[in-house]
Amino acid sequence: MYDDINYETREGIATITIDRPEKYNAFTANTVAELNEAIRTADEDDGVYAIVLTGAGDGFCTGADVDSMPDWDEMSKEEYAGFLWGVQNVVRQLRTIPTPSVAAVNGPAVGAGCDFALACDMRYVAPSAFFREGFVRVGLIPGDGGGWLLPRLVGESKAREYLLTGKDIDAEAAEEMGLVVDVAEDTVAAATAMAEDIRDLPRLAVQQTKQLIDPQRSFEDYSERAIEYQWNCVNDPEHHAAVDAFGTAEKPDYDREYS
Repeated sequence: MYDDINYETREGIATITIDRPEKYNAFTANTVAELNEAIRTADEDDGVYAIVLTGAGDGFCTGADVDSMPDWDEMSKEEYAGFLWGVQNVVRQLRTIPTPSVAAVNGPAVGAGCDFALACDMRYVAPSAFFREGFVRVGLIPGDGGGWLLPRLVGESKAREYLLTGKDIDAEAAEEMGLVVDVAEDTVAAATAMAEDIRDLPRLAVQQTKQLIDPQRSFEDYSERAIEYQWNCVNDPEHHAAVDAFGTAEKPDYDREYS
């Protein structure tokens, strides 16, 4: 199906791997198109309950592959906007789809690659890996979402430090500031274990909890949405199965089929 990524589903988990290890998984326009398609495919698959996003080899994603990018001088503003929209849409999808996502940051996550990781619901990072919003180092702004995401994850002051300098966030610092769940030698195994934990919970409750989390939402808006979402969950068969199994040694019977 794909040239630049691998897409695999197993026991309800979709694993999307950017597969350009010779370039530390730097992306081309084709890679971006395939990522968008794979995320959409996973979210639309009723047998997928969580997504793991990672990179092949020693890198997570080091942003755009400058050797394969178009000549910006020959592009119109509209053409450039179309390309950038596609990159932003990877972030947009990961943020807005109901299906939860976990990033396994096995190596450098740079530029838009950093933003892909930040857009996931949770992150695990390898001891030698790092995050870098390095746009200012090459005379650019964080146009893929980092200037919006990072302040919400680590606070405005720390975000300004890294966005305005392009400094690396190493694994230790990422853990200290709560940017990652944990530092792990095998990030894919750790991310998959978390995805399995999510998978084994009532699906609707997980998805609507994700949709309810928004740092900028007013309490009144939160409360109104919570009534609607709670009502949906109260009438969900998986809620009843979970309640029936609560306090027993039995696992809830959700009557599922996994992709």
